[in-house]
Amino acid sequence: MQNKGAILTLAILLAAVCVFQLSFTWKAQQIKDDAIEYAQGDPAMEFNYLDSMKSEVVYNFLGLKKYTFKDVQELEMNLGLDLKGGMNVTLQVEVKDIIRAMSNYSDDETFNKALNRATELQKNSQADFVTLFGQAFEEIDPNAKLASVFNTLELRDHVNFNTTNAEVLKIINVQTNAAIDNAFNIIRTRIDRFGVAQPNIQQLQTKGRILVELPGVKDQNRVRGLLQGTANLEFWETYNNEEVYQYMLQANEKIKEMETSTVETSTEVAEEVEAEASAEGEENSLLSELEAGAENDSTASLNNLDNFKAQYPLFAVLNPSTDQSGQLYPGPVVGMAHAKDTSKVNSYLNNPLVKNIFPRDMLFRWTAKSADEAGTYYRLIALKVTTRDGRAPLDGGVITDARQDFDQFGSNPEVSMQMNSEGAKVWQRMTKENVGKSIAIVLDGYVRSFPNVNGEIPGGRSSITGLESIEEAKDLANVLKSGKMPAPARIIQEDIVGPSLGQEAINSGLISFIIAFALVLVYMLFFYSKNAGLAANTALIANMFFIFGVLASLGAVLTLPGIAGIVLTIGMSVDANVLIYERIQEELRAGKGVKMAITDGYRAAYSAIIDGQVTTLLTGIVLYLFGSGPIKGFATTLIVGILTSLFSAIFITRLIFEWKLGKGGKILFTSTKTENWLRNTKIKFLEKRKIFYIISGAFIVLSIGSFFVRGLNYGIDFKGGRTYVVRFEEDVKVADVQKSLAVVFESAPEVKTFGENNQVRITTDFKIDDTSENVDNEVEALLMQGLKDGGFLDNGVTLEQFTDDYQLSSQKVGPTISDDIRKDAAIAIGFSLIIIFLYILLRFRNWQYGLGAVAALAHDSLIVLGIFSLLYGVLPFSLEIDQAFIAAILTVVGYSINDTVVVFDRIREYIGLHPKRDRDENVDEALNSTLRRTFSTSLSTFVVLLAIFLFGGATIRGFTFALLIGVVVGTYSSLFIATPIAFDTQKRVAKVVGKLKKK
Repeated sequence: MQNKGAILTLAILLAAVCVFQLSFTWKAQQIKDDAIEYAQGDPAMEFNYLDSMKSEVVYNFLGLKKYTFKDVQELEMNLGLDLKGGMNVTLQVEVKDIIRAMSNYSDDETFNKALNRATELQKNSQADFVTLFGQAFEEIDPNAKLASVFNTLELRDHVNFNTTNAEVLKIINVQTNAAIDNAFNIIRTRIDRFGVAQPNIQQLQTKGRILVELPGVKDQNRVRGLLQGTANLEFWETYNNEEVYQYMLQANEKIKEMETSTVETSTEVAEEVEAEASAEGEENSLLSELEAGAENDSTASLNNLDNFKAQYPLFAVLNPSTDQSGQLYPGPVVGMAHAKDTSKVNSYLNNPLVKNIFPRDMLFRWTAKSADEAGTYYRLIALKVTTRDGRAPLDGGVITDARQDFDQFGSNPEVSMQMNSEGAKVWQRMTKENVGKSIAIVLDGYVRSFPNVNGEIPGGRSSITGLESIEEAKDLANVLKSGKMPAPARIIQEDIVGPSLGQEAINSGLISFIIAFALVLVYMLFFYSKNAGLAANTALIANMFFIFGVLASLGAVLTLPGIAGIVLTIGMSVDANVLIYERIQEELRAGKGVKMAITDGYRAAYSAIIDGQVTTLLTGIVLYLFGSGPIKGFATTLIVGILTSLFSAIFITRLIFEWKLGKGGKILFTSTKTENWLRNTKIKFLEKRKIFYIISGAFIVLSIGSFFVRGLNYGIDFKGGRTYVVRFEEDVKVADVQKSLAVVFESAPEVKTFGENNQVRITTDFKIDDTSENVDNEVEALLMQGLKDGGFLDNGVTLEQFTDDYQLSSQKVGPTISDDIRKDAAIAIGFSLIIIFLYILLRFRNWQYGLGAVAALAHDSLIVLGIFSLLYGVLPFSLEIDQAFIAAILTVVGYSINDTVVVFDRIREYIGLHPKRDRDENVDEALNSTLRRTFSTSLSTFVVLLAIFLFGGATIRGFTFALLIGVVVGTYSSLFIATPIAFDTQKRVAKVVGKLKKK
């Protein structure tokens, strides 16, 4: 063996690096175990212990370098959220809102149409939003000038009236990129201050998307608010209730008129409004009637609810701010409404005909906190615009510090704020001019508090009161201190895994790994004797060690599909040893000595090993490029596993054999029980190819028929929606759960048993298009309420208890994300087939081989899809078409092409050795000679996958089922489809060429 010393040195160095990298994982786990022991089950104490250790030196590696606990955490191998629980969130910073904020014509018709049109175009386009906006603007009005829309104070140094549309779009693009970067930094700052161990925050390739991974968090509602809050803090002067009430009366009359008669012309409306405004005593009409109703129970307008609604449509949904005697309360509160009526009030007050009644400097905003403990009634506050541009005179940009504090009594949490010098001057002027009045503090469009000003406040100090908890005050202070978001960031994809499900995933993944690993070790000893089998097993153990060491050094995250990838690598890494051992046996049967047979066997196997592994590696790379989350983790382990298994199978085993030969030991490469298995077979593969064409054709027709009749069970990755895994204390019937939830979700969700009979998976598209900040919390609350109404949960269960104890996991995929996932899946599969075709064309210099391989891969994919179509709803586990399924299909593609390439390689070899022999004889002999290897590799891989399927848990059962089917179908197609198609194509091409030569 050449360069044996260099290879041994490389192996030792690689092992040393792996030991070094994995030592950080061991040390980090040691500190975490100490924290668990110290906390005695208290999560807060555990977090505080770990937080206090961050700057402490906990590891001194061989006395060469000291590492703090923070350093150790950064270098340890991390577990994915599916293994330890937490949240994985994809945020979309709304570029549309950034563009709108940069403009000075938010009411411009062409501008708004272009924004809406660009939003529609983006659903089916990979182009960025700014480009689509420019195209839409040009289409709607080719003569319109963007410069007139964006000639604002902020952009005056870049845009003037002579700036072309193309130049303006470039400027907008630069500004939006800067705004997105700013949003990313703000979110990072918020998360850092939130106190999560090892968060992962990164910008994704699609503009405006930010990935946030928060391991171990339990309060998802709090995290959603933290991530989606824009921190748009404003300070407004207010109107007094008495000043607003007369306009409310006029608005009520106008609403009554609109609801009982046709709308009059704008001139008549203006005259009528003016007449109503000048009428004396009108402002007391409702108060007088309310007082009369209090004294006389027979008053028709109060006793008859329908009549009251007809007479006072506005006040039927907005209770005036009055006392029991009907007198108006002082202050800026102008009314109170039930939560479900707030949208109705908004639609009334925002109607142009009603809006014209109120002064132009009057705005209305709802309070963020309800007026009652039940959380059902909210107050409406009247704000006063005092600036020319209609903006608040003071905003959050002046805040230099914000911290959680307590009020003067020390019992209620609040946020204390400090302003810069410019803000302090404006704040002093505002408080001086509004003594005896209220100033409203508005955050993200909702009034947080409206304190009464008792006197001038110098120094720029202020506070926000009315907060419900210390956590809320801390989060608000965090958000304000981090800064204002340039545009709202909305959650478009979300995965939540509870800690209990994460621990179960670790247990099931570990069990499946141990069982699969043990089965392969036993199989190799049984099939290839104690000598060769032990060498292969030593290489396999070294391979596992290298995989974990390389993953740790890369900072990769180990996920449950990642464990499946490692286990699959175990099965596939056996293939290289099988190829080598079978070649060595051939050389021994040819009469060569053991040493020469080993040398020639390794040399002869290199081509097939490299070709087979490279094609699988290519599909792994495609999967990594187009996958996300756990699927990217699967691809990472698959790629690393292929590379390390090549090194282990080729070099580690060779070193072992060289060492044993050097000691004069005897090496056997087969056991007596398996020595003659599938040896010297004479199967006429090509003679029977038409039979297999018919069998495959029948399966493909059946599959296509099932696509049309039953279709495919698309997961929310492809269609959008929400999925919840809920565990109950007792067994439940899915039909009963579905019926209970149909009431709250307005249609019946999909409910399936997930694992045990007391565990269900609920899928719904309810409010999936709603992008409001609190919609996810609202849907979770409705889910809990529906389960309570059905008797599946006790009425005393709170939302916090539900998400902690019953809801094991949840996932949300918005429509935009699902569109992108579908596109990426199609591109990934198409791209895989193309690069495989090109690789085979390059290696075999014959396009017919490439055609046969790609035809076999299409055959495999169609049949696996057909089986999923035929059996979903029949088998007791999920057969959804989702990202995991696409990963399985690409893995099947890689595995199948590995088999096919080994066969093609042997055919090429036989044609070179026996050029005068008939082609079909060479092909049949090549297929028969690889049959033993095909059987051995396929059986070992199938057994490994079966262990994952049985013991890996419900989460990845559908994924491993697709791989199991793929191994069987892929093995079949490499023998009976790929080679015969390549043979027939070559034969037909040869006939055509022969005829052309005769002519």
